[in-house]
Amino acid sequence: MATTAEYGLGKQTFPRGWFMIGESETITTKPQAVRFFGRDFALYRGHSGRVVLLDAYCPHMGTHLAHNTTSWVVRDGQHVEGDSIRCPYHGWRFGPDGKADDIPYHKGTVPKAACVRSWKIEERGGCVFVWHDPENGEPDYQLPTFAQWDDPSWVRWKIDHLGTLPCHPQELIDNICDMQHLSPIHGSTVDYFENEFRDHVAMQRQGGGHRTLTHGKGFSTDTWYTGPGILQSLMTGDYESLMMICHTPVDDGVTRAWHALMVKAPNCPPTAGDIANARAYQAEALSAFAQDFEVWNYKAPALTVMKLNEDGPFDKARMWYRQFYNPRSEAAKYQDRVRGIHRIPGVPGLNEPPLAAE
Repeated sequence: MATTAEYGLGKQTFPRGWFMIGESETITTKPQAVRFFGRDFALYRGHSGRVVLLDAYCPHMGTHLAHNTTSWVVRDGQHVEGDSIRCPYHGWRFGPDGKADDIPYHKGTVPKAACVRSWKIEERGGCVFVWHDPENGEPDYQLPTFAQWDDPSWVRWKIDHLGTLPCHPQELIDNICDMQHLSPIHGSTVDYFENEFRDHVAMQRQGGGHRTLTHGKGFSTDTWYTGPGILQSLMTGDYESLMMICHTPVDDGVTRAWHALMVKAPNCPPTAGDIANARAYQAEALSAFAQDFEVWNYKAPALTVMKLNEDGPFDKARMWYRQFYNPRSEAAKYQDRVRGIHRIPGVPGLNEPPLAAE
């Protein structure tokens, strides 16, 4: 395990951006204790249906707002009231804005300091995302729309919870430009490959064969990161599909990850058979991603890459990634240093003719 400082990424320990923190259907009026970005949170759904994320510790005496099963506040069903949460120790109640709105035994004005931080949350595609910014600014790019989620011809994904990895997210980001792992790990053949970096988006376009996800058909992927933690990949193979891989820092050098896949069905609405085939295809996609996951679980940190010309633009991808670990006022200088399309010597890019055989 290595830290942000050891990778030399920037001034901030954790990156700025939108990050997944949970699956919508698992978040209820029973609060969850979760940890991301080196801090503890209380995560719950209010009775209005609103998802709320608050810093975990009550300012009164430091009680964890979510981590309790025995308090009578919890046992009497008073833990979540409306969209507010009660501290299980002394019953202080905090609204979704983080401000205390009731102290049962206090007759005066609620102190202004009686508050916890409330975080900006969005639900999209069956997932819950938080905006994280060490500078406490508003989002500087939009959360992806996941338009296929609302298209009746697509089979919606189920979320694969992959747990935590004992590695820094830098190791996952490296994959966006790593052409040379495709054959050894995934059994892929590569007909074309290229990367493009444009502001907060990093792209990979590649085509060829894939031993898991295509059987006698061509295979291509259009893959992109929107910010540092949300990857999508439009894939053609046995099916037209959209893969999502999300990863979020838990602590410095520890990462949590999720995987999901939507499949375009031949029928609209999808039949039971279409749904079964989509679930099977998602399982195959997960098995392919698990090949990367196993490596990340056991590798040493690549603080530097012994880069060969044929490897891919690791230096460009890492420079792109640094924008999220530095003040947003500095983001443009990292974006400008990598902007454009980057190709590997001897490998065609998209819409380029194949190389002549020697």
